[in-house]
Amino acid sequence: MAARILSGKSIADAIKAEITAEVADLREVHGFSPGLTVVRVGEDAASAVYVGSKVRTAEEIGIKSEHLHFPAETSQDEIIAVVEKLNGRNDIDGILVQLPLPKHIDEREILERIDPTKDVDGFHPINAGRLMQGYPALAPCTPAGVIEILKRSDIEIAGKHAVIVGRSNIVGKPMAILLLRENATVTICHSRTADLGEITKQADILVAAIGRAGFISGDQIGEGATVIDVGINNVSDAEIAATFFDGEELEKRLRAIENRGFTLVGDVNPKEAMEKAADFTPVPGGVGLLTVAMLMKNTVTAAKLRRRI
Repeated sequence: MAARILSGKSIADAIKAEITAEVADLREVHGFSPGLTVVRVGEDAASAVYVGSKVRTAEEIGIKSEHLHFPAETSQDEIIAVVEKLNGRNDIDGILVQLPLPKHIDEREILERIDPTKDVDGFHPINAGRLMQGYPALAPCTPAGVIEILKRSDIEIAGKHAVIVGRSNIVGKPMAILLLRENATVTICHSRTADLGEITKQADILVAAIGRAGFISGDQIGEGATVIDVGINNVSDAEIAATFFDGEELEKRLRAIENRGFTLVGDVNPKEAMEKAADFTPVPGGVGLLTVAMLMKNTVTAAKLRRRI
């Protein structure tokens, strides 16, 4: 039996509808709309697409949004000055600096300059520490979105063995903390893990977040597992695409490669995962759609926390 596909779109739409109602209530009862500013530096094509999606979604929901775009040669001190000005603005509840930044800018310093109460990406060390210790905190959007997918798909987390492949500060580590909060037993795997497949096969919930196209194969997945694919990778080789897809889906992917030069693939081999897993998130159409929705949710949460609502 093929795995159940967990639709990121339907879950993201439900979250956005809830946030829209919450924003309307803040406007009617408390007289303000949350504000979000996205800072982009340089001409990275993918960043431009992501920022456009975030700004459009904010406007649809009723969040006031700003997009500040600076040329690639903008200095680090200039970006710090922009962030500090935004920190001082009472009408701005969320600040997001789109990554990656140009190489001459220290990403860590820029992110640490953001007021933690406005850090809607959840990357500031103070928010990371609060998350670790179980205090209210703005959690990174992608791991928070994974939790929403699991809960809203009626997948039990408590008491289950969750295995995460990847240990980044953006996904792997906060994912582990959020799963622990839900009373899962958590194992983190990484590039130095011995016998990776033997560990991933034990997972009731397998989260792949390593950035390698189709790296997790079917023989690394336990029968009946829930597989959450966080990866987003470009595949431009038709022969490689044929190892991940077949039938109509392969034809669609080959057309994408022909028309735009690539197709998007996750960190899990989808053809093989569909034969082993009970539940599976597709790429695209899965976790990625939740990331923007959770950014909006964090912006509203930040607005309420700052005003003690």
